[in-house]
Amino acid sequence: MQFLLALIVAGPLLGAAAALLPAPPGLKGKSPDQAVLRHGVTVTGVILLAAIVLALGFDHDQPSRMQATTDISWIHALDVRIHLGVDGISLPLLVLTALLSFLCALYSYFKMPSGPSPKGFVALLLVLESGTLATFAVLDLVLFFLAFEMVLIPMYFLIARWGGEGKQAAAWKFILYTLLGSVVMLLGLLLIGVKAGTFDMVALATDNGRGLTTSVQVIAVLAIGVGLAVKTPMWPLHSWLPDAHTAAPTVGSVLLAGVLLKMGTYGFVRIVLPIAPDGMRIFAPYFAAFAVAGIIYGSLACLALARPGNKGDLKRLIAYSSVGHMGFVLLGIATMTPTGVNGALFANIAHGLVTGLLFFLVGAVKDRYGTADLDTLAGATGAALYGRAPRLGALLAFAAVASLGLPGLAGFWGEMLALFGAFEPAEGLSRPAFLTFMAIGAFGTLLTAAYLLLVVRRVCMGGPRPAGETPIADVQAYELAAWTPLVALTVLAGLWPAVLLGLTDPAVQKLLAGGIR
Repeated sequence: MQFLLALIVAGPLLGAAAALLPAPPGLKGKSPDQAVLRHGVTVTGVILLAAIVLALGFDHDQPSRMQATTDISWIHALDVRIHLGVDGISLPLLVLTALLSFLCALYSYFKMPSGPSPKGFVALLLVLESGTLATFAVLDLVLFFLAFEMVLIPMYFLIARWGGEGKQAAAWKFILYTLLGSVVMLLGLLLIGVKAGTFDMVALATDNGRGLTTSVQVIAVLAIGVGLAVKTPMWPLHSWLPDAHTAAPTVGSVLLAGVLLKMGTYGFVRIVLPIAPDGMRIFAPYFAAFAVAGIIYGSLACLALARPGNKGDLKRLIAYSSVGHMGFVLLGIATMTPTGVNGALFANIAHGLVTGLLFFLVGAVKDRYGTADLDTLAGATGAALYGRAPRLGALLAFAAVASLGLPGLAGFWGEMLALFGAFEPAEGLSRPAFLTFMAIGAFGTLLTAAYLLLVVRRVCMGGPRPAGETPIADVQAYELAAWTPLVALTVLAGLWPAVLLGLTDPAVQKLLAGGIR
């Protein structure tokens, strides 16, 4: 198990280095480009297989215990250690990251985005995967920061070199926002490490803030919270996200929404909640207020983009929807209750599955029509995907209703549990304030349904194809292979939420109790 976790974290890095080397003559296939793309599929496939084996070998009777741990001294003078481990909170995120990385590599093998050589693309994709997996596996604050930062450079180049219109400006906005947030976060992490005398996240969580004064906790939560809020993204620190998603290639958008945004919310759960609970209790109402503001703002922005005549970009609309969905995650965390935090973790996974699928589908629509502009797609009679590409239209409608939180699909449980958590927040938090936040969040679910159903009506419905218009291709075999796992897991998580909640709940209970249970 220790070896498996080390392989999962370091394997993609080794694969990235190998991708830059010349392919052996017998493995080149039709061209070196095809060989390196096949290499990407192979490496991500091996990592996914290792993650599945790790999940199967995980002791599901003790999900609150750190398993597959490695603890080696790295920088002795600062007591920084290579400390790895997984519990019920991090295991689902590891598997989700490995799955989406593999599906993106598989999709790119058949539909490589236009840009420079595939060698650089595959290497960057693998470095990105390694950094994300490390973020969810490390248990040292310094290593967490290094892994957190490791993903920025590859995502910058994926947007800047393989993106679409406005890619340079979007890439710069992404890197500047996230780097500035990370600098502030680093100060907070160092403050905790220096004042507590250790950077070990397990020891700090077990101490539950008892070794830190309230003033230190307040400063640490403020500093770390800003850095995590940028990555989440929390309103009003979200403005980099729509531009990055709109300009990014399809697989870049899938990974950005599916796994990179989860790094911020994971940091709140793994670091802020257990290590600085007194500081978090002071800021929780403000985080909740920003969360529900993001829910309403994201929904209203999507409604404006979806309205006829507004020249709304479909990728941009899905990006703004992420601001709203991550608002529910932040609301659940801000309640500081097991119900709310479990809802946040469930919504994290659901958003990764559903929004990853949505970006795949929007990319497919853009490839077929040459645009993601809603007015152009809808035209006079609607894009009529139901009639022209029925499987693509059905999948888009499925992903939309999953995103709006239809009961029986993955999007429902996280939002519901986050609202339930706000109904009865943790002791010391103002219940009237959180009841207000719950009501605003519930209203946001209605707005979410409104804009997504409007998108489905405009893109999927419409009149027959005019005579002489070139027919569009329906779902291809490689697309079906890349999208089917996301559809299946969306249904599974919706119908059987205990699969995920059974992992997260004991770990959350222990985390909030300071490792006592």
